[in-house]
Amino acid sequence: MIGQAPQRRFLRFCHILFVLLLLVQFLPDRLGRDPRTSHVLVLAAAIEVLTLLVSAFSKKEARLDLFADIVSFIYVFLMFWTLLTAKFNVLKTSFFPPPGVVFEQALREGPVIFVNIRTSLGIVAQGYLLALLFAVPLGLFLGWSVRAGNAAVYISKFLSSIPPVVYIPYGIALLPTFRSVSVMVIFLASFWPALAGAMSGVLNVEKEIIDSARSLNLGRLAMLFQIILPASMPQIFTGCNQGLSVSFILLTSAEMIGARSGLGFYVKNFSDLGDYTRIILGVLVIGIVVTVIVFFFNKLQRYLLRWKT
Repeated sequence: MIGQAPQRRFLRFCHILFVLLLLVQFLPDRLGRDPRTSHVLVLAAAIEVLTLLVSAFSKKEARLDLFADIVSFIYVFLMFWTLLTAKFNVLKTSFFPPPGVVFEQALREGPVIFVNIRTSLGIVAQGYLLALLFAVPLGLFLGWSVRAGNAAVYISKFLSSIPPVVYIPYGIALLPTFRSVSVMVIFLASFWPALAGAMSGVLNVEKEIIDSARSLNLGRLAMLFQIILPASMPQIFTGCNQGLSVSFILLTSAEMIGARSGLGFYVKNFSDLGDYTRIILGVLVIGIVVTVIVFFFNKLQRYLLRWKT
């Protein structure tokens, strides 16, 4: 990729969008207050510099194309956000403040946002890892046992159809802290997809692999963890990925009910106060955090399943 012509690496559609975004910022404003245009300009310039650096040093064209497409989406999003708020005043700015106002708030609230991110990630890590610790081994054993597995399929479908938030009142009554209630909700949200993924992975292992392993006279545990587990990893990761996504959705829901910290609490608290600048900021931060976590999870998945390629 580095050896390609400079125009192929640096002249991309995202750079045209960057110029258009800059031009949009210099259109006349139709607001009664300063839309903080300079903050949008600084953010766009920072993204553009990062894009040029990635273009200069990226070795894989597919990866660079993906990065450029994401940057293009960000530029288009900022462009329309600016046009609909600060420039044409189509959206009511009391509910949809201009991007520059939100970014300025992000700079002011940086330490507070960081504390809430740390709180939410701590809860997710506890509940999610605890769920995997129980769900994956149990799913392997249930999938390996035909009789127990057949019954477990119907039982898990019944229990997984119940939203974990239903158990919040019981958690509040029985558990000592609301943090432990949130961990319980994340545990339940992650457990069933991970269990289903592990069971499905065992059931979809090719019969030839099992027959070959049996010909080596492997014990039951050796068969399960040395043969079945590696062959089931793709399905297990699918279930774990689903559980991770649902965990963040239910985390914010749980924090909105009674927490005193976390990203969900941040959004709920300022929605009660009618502070839509902070509400939009919280929503954007939640989206960014979830996207980053899922990105690194997928990187881990590709690394552990590299043998498939």
